[in-house]
Amino acid sequence: MANYNPQHSEGKVAKAIEEQTAKLPSDLFLWAAVGSMGVSLALKIMKKKHTALFVGQWAAPFLLLGLYNKIVKVEGHD
Repeated sequence: MANYNPQHSEGKVAKAIEEQTAKLPSDLFLWAAVGSMGVSLALKIMKKKHTALFVGQWAAPFLLLGLYNKIVKVEGHD
């Protein structure tokens, strides 16, 4: 990495998490997001409004985790 700064290195926990999540395929997070939207729709149809909203809100964190996973794969970790 060209901008490597040892003063800004990752901690042991972050390194361990990055090593494990880098093994996961990136589309896993996309499918998890789509799946949560589908389950949310089904719950909404079943008139379980609050549960549908709760599950539907999982899509954004799944997509953010997918972005983080992709960045770790492309840029690597310390």
